Amino acid sequence: MKALPTDETRPVAMAARFLERPATREVIRHLPSESFRWLEHDYPSEIARWNYHPEYELHLIRHGTGSYIIGDQVGPFGPGQVALIGPGVPHDWMSDLQTDEVVYNRDVVLQFTGEWFERCASTLPELNPVRALLESSGRGIIFTGSTAARAAAELELIGTAQGARKVSHVFAVLATLAEAPVDEKAFVAREWFSTAGQGDGRLAVEAGLAYIFDNLSTRIRMSDAARLAHMSEPTFSKHFKKSSGLTFSAMVKKLRIANACRLLAQTDDPIASVSLGVGYSNLANFNRQFHTEVGMTPSRYRRLDATERPAGQTPSLDLKTRRPPSILESTAGIPVEDCWAGRAT
Repeated sequence: MKALPTDETRPVAMAARFLERPATREVIRHLPSESFRWLEHDYPSEIARWNYHPEYELHLIRHGTGSYIIGDQVGPFGPGQVALIGPGVPHDWMSDLQTDEVVYNRDVVLQFTGEWFERCASTLPELNPVRALLESSGRGIIFTGSTAARAAAELELIGTAQGARKVSHVFAVLATLAEAPVDEKAFVAREWFSTAGQGDGRLAVEAGLAYIFDNLSTRIRMSDAARLAHMSEPTFSKHFKKSSGLTFSAMVKKLRIANACRLLAQTDDPIASVSLGVGYSNLANFNRQFHTEVGMTPSRYRRLDATERPAGQTPSLDLKTRRPPSILESTAGIPVEDCWAGRAT
């Protein structure tokens, strides 16, 4: 599934256009013959944008470097990075591009629903150890070292296998990640969303997030979000905080500041324009809120190299490793370079 550039749509222009968009709800469509979705794509691509969805997502970077945004955090990525993203967590991987550059086959993506996994686990108790992994994915998890290398190999095999063998590789990659040692996984974002929310809690969070993302650059009212969830404001507020771990206003602030980090890192827009673009009409207030959340001014943040930018509570890791070639790389005869499996500092 690829979006190739044309003479009328140049890659850099495409990337700039995608970057200006707020996070969108991605509708994940499964074929009737499949219980999950596996795909690969280039960058820039129409589907490579800041988005969120109710499915779990496993994401492998094959080629290129750049910046990711997961939840409320921004950090660098490189080849071999494997990430697990929980339902509802906004995410994007933005590659560093030269003029007219396209990074072909940059990503491998696996997406599946929590309902599908629970149906499987209800008849296959051997899957129970994976449940804890999925429950912690609301923070986003980046895997490194041998865990990332083995997971990448299994993700590639899903794309070449058929039938039951394809499913076996899905279970294999989940088992690999569930067994990852502490020093080969890092939680990216703060605990801001619970994948365990059910009923009214899930409804409040999904309606609230949809409303926030649709209005991230304009005025946001909790009363409007509550109305979308068909709840009173007090009821909506209670369920939203219980399921997301944050008040509605705190969630709005985190996502606005995360979007600001994204724009500061990937565009040359004036800081005043960034402020307006993320919903702050008062520049002084934006600077104050940004400093409170990130620990520095927007101008200083923009001047830093990607590896120097703060990424919240994520520990600093030395992730320069050599990974084995993927199945597709071996078949195509593509040499594997020393890979930077992604570093969060």
